Amino acid sequence: MSLQCGLVGLPNVGKSTIFNALSNAGVDAENYPFCTVDANVGVVPVPDERLERVQDLAESPKAVPTTIEFVDIAGLVEGASEGEGLGNQFLASIREVDAIIHVVRCFEDDSVAHVDGSVDPVRDVDTINTELLLKDLETVEKRIEKLKPAAKKGDKEAAENVPLFERLYDHLSGGHWARSFEVSEDDQALVDELFLLTDKPVLYVANVAEEDVPDGNDSVEELRERAEEERTQVVVISAEAEAQIAELEPDERRLFLDDLGLERSGLERLIRAAYDVLDLITFFTADEKGAYAWTIKKGTRAPQAAGQVHTDFEEGFIRAETIHYDDFDAAGSEKAARDAGLIRTEGKNYVVEDGDVMQFRFNV
Repeated sequence: MSLQCGLVGLPNVGKSTIFNALSNAGVDAENYPFCTVDANVGVVPVPDERLERVQDLAESPKAVPTTIEFVDIAGLVEGASEGEGLGNQFLASIREVDAIIHVVRCFEDDSVAHVDGSVDPVRDVDTINTELLLKDLETVEKRIEKLKPAAKKGDKEAAENVPLFERLYDHLSGGHWARSFEVSEDDQALVDELFLLTDKPVLYVANVAEEDVPDGNDSVEELRERAEEERTQVVVISAEAEAQIAELEPDERRLFLDDLGLERSGLERLIRAAYDVLDLITFFTADEKGAYAWTIKKGTRAPQAAGQVHTDFEEGFIRAETIHYDDFDAAGSEKAARDAGLIRTEGKNYVVEDGDVMQFRFNV
C-alpha cells in the first residue's frame, strides 16, 4: 500500500524546510506565505535495518524498501474554509491523504515572520483545526441538503440517513473531530463516503531551534498537552538541523546525530510515529530477485498481505511459509531455519505480524 501523509500548518512554520529535508525534493522555502503554490509530493524509502539483514540471510541480490509519500501542502490561514489565501485548493489536497502531519512552530526567530505575530502553538493548532472542522461542517450540510428533498419524495434510504448526518453535524458543531464520532460499521461506511478532513489521523511535529533538540521547550510542552487530549503524538524536529543532516554522508550524519543527542533522524522518528498512529506494520518477502519490505494495516490476514505483493497471490492463495525476523536472524540462514523447524505453514486466517518474513504459495 502507498502511504501518503500531508504536511499542514500555518505559513512560515517550517513545513517546506522539513519537507525538503525529508524528501530532498528541492521545494522553494522562502520566508513568505504561499510560496508553496502546488501540493509537492516526495516519495521516501522507509528506513528499516531489518531489510538488509533479510537480504543477506536469503542471499537476495538487492533490497527494495517500502516507501512513504510526503505531500507539502501550502500554509493554511484563518478563513481557508471559505477560500481565504489558497484555502480551497489546499483543503482539497488534504482530503486525498491518509494522515495529517501538522507542523507547529515552537521556535522564536525575529527574522522569520509569524502570520499571527507571535509563537503560540495551541492557538496555531486551534486555527488549523477550526478550518478543517468548518470545511467538514460544510460538507455534511451539503449532504443533508441533498438528502432531505429525496426523503420528502419517499426515498426510504435517504429518510433513514438524514438523522445520521444531522447527528454528525451536531457532533462537529460541538468542536469534536469526525474520527471521534461513534457509529455502527454500516453507518461508518456512509460517513467514509464524505472523505471528511477531521476523520484522518493527526500527528503533530514540533519545529524547534537546534538547541532545543531532542527534548523540546515550553512551547513543545503546551503542544504535548494538546496532543494528549487528542490521543496522538508529538515528534520534536529541528527543521534547521534536518536540513543539515540531509546534506551529510552517512558517517557524518551519525556523528551529527550523536552531537544532538539523537539516535535517529527526524525522518525515521516521523515515519515510526506515522506508522504508529495509522496502525501500520511491515512484513518482508525474499527470493532470487530481491528482498522486499511491504506495508500493511495491523490485523491484515495472510491472503490480503499476499495481495500487496501481487493480486494473483491473493486470488489464488494456498498458504504462506512464515518465519519471524527475530527467528530468521538468530538462525543465520534459511537452511538453518528450516532444519530447526522455525519456518511455519500458515493458512488463510493467519494474521500477519510486524517483522514476518513470508513466502506465498498460490494457484495460477
